[in-house]
Amino acid sequence: MTQTQLTPNIEIINANLRRGHFKHAVFDFDGTISLIREGWQDVMIPMMVEILMATGTDESEQEIHDLVKLFVTDLTGKQTIYQMIRLAEEVEKRGGTPKEPVDYKWQYLDLLNERIKDRLDALKSGSSEPIDWVVPGSYDLLNALKDRGTRLYLASGTDEKFVFEEAELLKTTEYFDGIYGAQDDYKKFSKKMVIERILRENEVSGEELITFGDGYVEIENTHDVGGVGIGVATDEKNRVGVDDWKRSRLIKAGADVIIPEYRETAVLVPYLYGETE
Repeated sequence: MTQTQLTPNIEIINANLRRGHFKHAVFDFDGTISLIREGWQDVMIPMMVEILMATGTDESEQEIHDLVKLFVTDLTGKQTIYQMIRLAEEVEKRGGTPKEPVDYKWQYLDLLNERIKDRLDALKSGSSEPIDWVVPGSYDLLNALKDRGTRLYLASGTDEKFVFEEAELLKTTEYFDGIYGAQDDYKKFSKKMVIERILRENEVSGEELITFGDGYVEIENTHDVGGVGIGVATDEKNRVGVDDWKRSRLIKAGADVIIPEYRETAVLVPYLYGETE
């Protein structure tokens, strides 16, 4: 596997990736399309650190922070409940009595809502435009894929009801043939299950699938079925340039291409679809 630069911002990790027409495309939502929940890690990680420090552990706060950051990042892309299951396990390891993972999840969502409430209200009132809260170039990319007859699907680890609400606020629902998110019964949903369902119901092979995501999970799942994974290493706060932490995780997961956002859709999509050299 060799690396090359298609442009200064489009990094080809796998020069032998399959190029050509893709019939189906899967997108993650938060950090891949939507920036509404930008900064969620700055809510989840401190909450978990506080809970673990309260167990009376003799570990330093920095040691706990590093541990939490690692497992939160590893589980990014899976349903939120999995991060809370891991939190409960870590509490128990330190002699604490954990809450139910779902209780930790709602505690986190209450804190997150405080952070994003103004963003949602601004979108609902019209004082913010949808384009203000999407990864730059998102609409150009979605249109370019639809124009080529590719069917698009959204698969998110965020609760499905929130994904629908936020996708609607961003005026992106019309692009997708299916929108899938976390369920109350978390064992009934995973991105792997969504990908397998798309391939099965459409009677296509993984080679006809392309996935765009900023998380480890969706890229790894796509790689496992022989699809092409585009790692979207978005710097969600600054909205320009590559987040090096995301980039390294995405490459380890098997990403074929790394991009910071979609500003160069006019170069990226023709390349992926084999329309240019």
